[in-house]
Amino acid sequence: MIPHRPPADLIAHVAHFAGELRGAGIPVALGDEIDAANSLPAVDIGDRDDVRLALRTSLKVEHRAWPMFDHLFDLSWHTGGPSPDPPAPRKPPQRAPRPWPGHSNPLAEVARTIAEHGRVGPPDPAAPEAGRPGYSPRALLRRKSFDRCTDDELREMERLLTHVARKLATRRSRRLVPTPHGRTVDLRRSFRRALAQDGELIDLARRDRPVELPRLVVLCDTSGSMDPYSRLLLTFVLALGKVARRTETFAFNTSLTRLTPWIAAGNVAATLSRFAREVEDWSGGTRIGECLAGFVADHLRTAVSGDTSVLIFSDGLDRGDTGELEKALLAIRRRARRVIWLNPLMGDSRYRPEARGMKTALPHVDHLAPAHNLEALENLVDLL
Repeated sequence: MIPHRPPADLIAHVAHFAGELRGAGIPVALGDEIDAANSLPAVDIGDRDDVRLALRTSLKVEHRAWPMFDHLFDLSWHTGGPSPDPPAPRKPPQRAPRPWPGHSNPLAEVARTIAEHGRVGPPDPAAPEAGRPGYSPRALLRRKSFDRCTDDELREMERLLTHVARKLATRRSRRLVPTPHGRTVDLRRSFRRALAQDGELIDLARRDRPVELPRLVVLCDTSGSMDPYSRLLLTFVLALGKVARRTETFAFNTSLTRLTPWIAAGNVAATLSRFAREVEDWSGGTRIGECLAGFVADHLRTAVSGDTSVLIFSDGLDRGDTGELEKALLAIRRRARRVIWLNPLMGDSRYRPEARGMKTALPHVDHLAPAHNLEALENLVDLL
């Protein structure tokens, strides 16, 4: 369920309150203000203690600053009448809180809105959101679904996808391996070396975490229902192939096609164009079970081993036999390190995996994750 956005006057009051905290020496970041404004619709806005705790938590106030926070909260969020006496804070506020224009009590206004309408609804999308902190164009693009991007945005997205894939080339393994100039001393090997030097620890053995590129097998659904996403998903796969050389790529719809020999280094547009021309039944129907069964029969033994991660990009809308799908996934799961199913439909909060293919696949995959925007693919890199 998508949380409701708080009304503009409440956002303004949170920003004003954060300014009062900074003026009293309590550090508050802009991101903390955004978190605070988003937290208020999730609590009982008529309960002062709930609001106090929500703000104190989301603004990340240190324990030693709680007395000053409580004092400023009582001054800035009072419900009318005389302001309460301060609870002997460690230091007095550097300046008195400014009177806030408009409504004297934002909590009462929001409580009245809830009583009248049953909830605090999102603002009119056509109205400008004055006073809301903005995001950079790149931050907005990271969260924008692939199927809603313009042609210019798609070109920018393709460029950003290459940077996402390069993260794999700098991600260090959790394992420590022997290296000549590592950052960690290997005591066991150091003592063994010392035995040959009359017990003197002259040459210390060292270990470090190496950059360990994963071995990947990618199976990408190119049926008609995946058309809005196929271009960028395949662009991402091509970028992965440049940094993770041990990558095998396949496309499937009503049949399975191995794409690895067709990938042209450095020419993404030409490679995608060849895919669209030569892959049989591109943008047609899909038989996931039959295609994965073909992969198991022809490629599983040579392409997948115990250190391989198998990525399946598909919406799970299968017209074929789900029995074959289950058998194929069982075979892949037994041999692979893990199976990750990436479904672009999961970008919609209303989505439920009720399609036959998706329901059949769920028990046999290690991770089910969205793949509808750049942010979701960044999370995939972290998962790998």
